[in-house]
Amino acid sequence: METSVPSSMAGLDDWDRPFTDLELLEIEAAFQSATNKRKDSDKSSAPAAEDEVNGDVNKFRRNHRRRLPASLFSTSFSLSPCPRSRFKHQLNRFPALAFRGRIVYSRTAVEAERSAAELLNFIETRKRAEGVVALGFDIEWKPTFKRGVAPGKAAVMQICGEMNRCYVFHIFHSGIPQNLQTLLGNSATVKVGVSIAGDAHKVFLDHNVPVRNVDDLSALANLKIGGVPKNWSLASLTETLLCKQLPKPNHIRLGNWETPVLSKEHLNYAATDAFVSWHLYQALKSLPEAVDNKSNEPEHVSSE
Repeated sequence: METSVPSSMAGLDDWDRPFTDLELLEIEAAFQSATNKRKDSDKSSAPAAEDEVNGDVNKFRRNHRRRLPASLFSTSFSLSPCPRSRFKHQLNRFPALAFRGRIVYSRTAVEAERSAAELLNFIETRKRAEGVVALGFDIEWKPTFKRGVAPGKAAVMQICGEMNRCYVFHIFHSGIPQNLQTLLGNSATVKVGVSIAGDAHKVFLDHNVPVRNVDDLSALANLKIGGVPKNWSLASLTETLLCKQLPKPNHIRLGNWETPVLSKEHLNYAATDAFVSWHLYQALKSLPEAVDNKSNEPEHVSSE
């Protein structure tokens, strides 16, 4: 879903909006450049050095005045870990990440069969071009808050393998038809997510359908990031690798996923989780393997 800048906004000053990651880095670079000039010039007086700092910052302001950041109107993201700016740490402010592409929602068996066929065709096309195909994978179910009452069956399955389209299957109503079973059982396609082995196990217990070839993002992150291994959540990985927040509102996360028709909020939540899983996998695969792992025992990181 692409959004263009309204012409009525073209001349508006945008200094009240948060700085983007790129702008924060450029501000820091301006200060660093001015600081280096100050250190290298013993002849410069303190007021003159301060003028250089102000000059660099004013130059940044002139170059960025009345321009809305392109990130607000684009679905593109860098597949590299985000830069770590001291300004970002001080502000402790990350923008929210959400999937902005097309969501294909399937509620009936016929719709699910058609959507799975589209995905199978997409996989075959992508395999010819890239070899291994990765799919972001997640499920949702209705929780229970009563002791002794089991949680609901896996009710929603979301799958995403690209920037512009994600699929949400309401399997509580549609079941898992043949094309979707074929996709889930395809060992040549890796399904990626956090705690994905548990999700695959639940799908098998609830629907008697195996999900083969899964790769856990938390384990992959420990291999690539290094340090003391952690039990990463999807949200903590998103902050660490992408410098974005992954919203997890409880009224959606813990809501009724067995509802007759999913709301727009439910669909956006589900698609975003699958998209972020796929996106994080691309970012992690681009990193070299770390060589400084401290322990084989993972340290706990706040869960979703």
